[in-house]
Amino acid sequence: MVQRRNFSSEFKAKVVLELLREEETVSQIAAKHKIHHSILRQWKKSVTEGLPSLFADPRKKSAEDESPKFPYLLRGVDINHPNHTWGSDITYVRLKGGFMYLTVFLDWYSRYVISWSFSDSLSADFVVEALEDAFRSARPMIINSDQGSQYTSNQYVDRIRSEDCNIKISMDGRGRCMDNIFTERFWRSCKQEEVYLKDYESPREARRSTAEYIDHYNHLRPHQALGYLTPWEVCTGRGSKRVYIK
Repeated sequence: MVQRRNFSSEFKAKVVLELLREEETVSQIAAKHKIHHSILRQWKKSVTEGLPSLFADPRKKSAEDESPKFPYLLRGVDINHPNHTWGSDITYVRLKGGFMYLTVFLDWYSRYVISWSFSDSLSADFVVEALEDAFRSARPMIINSDQGSQYTSNQYVDRIRSEDCNIKISMDGRGRCMDNIFTERFWRSCKQEEVYLKDYESPREARRSTAEYIDHYNHLRPHQALGYLTPWEVCTGRGSKRVYIK
């Protein structure tokens, strides 16, 4: 019986980038990595058709994994001021010749994007980089995320604890994307108003265009849920709105 091989999301991303560069044939890449060409075509198809699940799912830890576990702390919580709760998540951004991953830290009260970072892999480094940038602005009471390996990594958890041991770490229940609803709503806006309208030629262009969009989102785009104020206006105290998590 042939033992099934398990591939990390980072490895899949590396191989798909090789396929997209088209510097070698599928058969050559399959032979080099000892992977059947049909599997490589499935991986490539998932990327070229804009289906991030192939790479998003492997970063979720299995139930048997020994990574630290944190409860979801926000059910029934009244979020009534900026920097009460930050949410973070990772999404997939397609480029003409490949793809990248984007992470943000977002203030749930004001919807203000505090920091963001791009990466071509799903390592914890770019999440910690965005966290570092966020800490230059403020410190929250709670930081919420999913249970992806980036957020359960020692690198991420230790960085939060070294900044302030009083910051609480909250994590969504498995399969409960609505636990991170405000970050998910930002992704929806970002995809519909920016990503889906563009055809980025390079990582540099994706970063530049995303930076322009986030600046617009934070400072110029009124939000109905914020009484038609911008996230910046609410974050800096010019407006107020309570956020109640059911």
